[in-house]
Amino acid sequence: MEIDHRVDPELRELLELTPPTELNHDNLSATRDMQAELTRQTNAQLPEIEGVSQEDRMVPGPAGDPDVRIRIYKPTEQTEPLPGFFWIHGGGYVLGDIDSNDYASKLWVKNVGCVIVSVDYRRAPEAPYPAPLEDCYAALEWMVTHADELGIDQSRIAIGGASAGGGLASGLALLVRDRAEMTVVAQLLMYPMINDKNVAPATDTLPDTHIWSRAKNLFGWTCYLGQEPGAEDIPIYAAAFRAEDLSGLPPALIVVGDLDLFLEENLDYAGRLIKAGVLTELHVYPGAYHGFNGFSPGAAVSRQCNADYLQALTRALQK
Repeated sequence: MEIDHRVDPELRELLELTPPTELNHDNLSATRDMQAELTRQTNAQLPEIEGVSQEDRMVPGPAGDPDVRIRIYKPTEQTEPLPGFFWIHGGGYVLGDIDSNDYASKLWVKNVGCVIVSVDYRRAPEAPYPAPLEDCYAALEWMVTHADELGIDQSRIAIGGASAGGGLASGLALLVRDRAEMTVVAQLLMYPMINDKNVAPATDTLPDTHIWSRAKNLFGWTCYLGQEPGAEDIPIYAAAFRAEDLSGLPPALIVVGDLDLFLEENLDYAGRLIKAGVLTELHVYPGAYHGFNGFSPGAAVSRQCNADYLQALTRALQK
C-alpha cells in the first residue's frame, strides 16, 4: 500500500517501516499474541511513573456471565475522594488488552489527579455483542457503587476509550442514559469506531487507510455483531452512529486524524451531538492516520493530541 503523501512527515517515518497486515480468523490468535508481546516489551522500556499504584481485581459481570477483570490506578498519596475515569481499550472489538494503555493511564492519574478503572472486557468473535458492552456496564456499575471504597467522588465519573473502546464508550453512554441507573459527567472518545455501515471495500475512488484498513473494519464489525454489518436491526448500543436521539447524553470529546477511516463518522456524530444540545469538543489532526498518537507518540501532532485529551479530561473531572 502506497503511503499517502498527506501523512505528517513525523508519522510517516515509522509507517514506512511497518508493512500492511491482514486480519482474519486464521491469524487472529497469532496477531493477539504478537500485540501482547509488543505491549509487554514496550511497557518494560518505558520509564517508571512514581506515585501511582495499580491493582487488578475481578468484579461481578453481567447476570449469568463470568466475572470481569479490571485494573485500578490510584495516587499512592491519596488523602481525599478524587474524580474517576472509566477507561475502555481499543482493538477493533477483536484485539487489544488491559495492558495496552497502562502507561497512559498512569500518566492521567499523575497529571489529572484521579482514580482510573480500566476494564478487560470479553472480545469478539468469541464473545460478540452485547457481551463486551455488558461487561463494560457491569464494571462501571461496580465502580460507581464502590466509589467510597475506591476513594472516588461518585458525582465526578467520566468514561472514555480509543477506537473500538471509543465505540464501546459511546454505546455505554447511551446505555447509561436509557437505563437511568447511574450517571457519568463526560464521554471522551478517541477516534471511536461507531458506524457498522462504514465497511465498503477499498477502490480507486475510495482508497484504503493506514493501520486500520477497510478490510479490517469489516472483519471487526462482523465479529462484534455476529452477523454481516449494515442490517437494519443493529441496536444503537452496538453502533452509536445509528442513534437518532442523542439528547441527554453527557458532554463529549472526539479526537480523530484527518486520514482516519473513522473521520466522516466521527465528524457526523459530533455534529449531531451538537445539534442535540450536547456540549461537544472536536479535534481533527492533519496528516494523522488511525492510532497515530500511540503509534508515534513523539511526533508533534501526537503530542498535541495527547495534550488536548489530557486537558479535556482534566476539565471534565474538575467541574
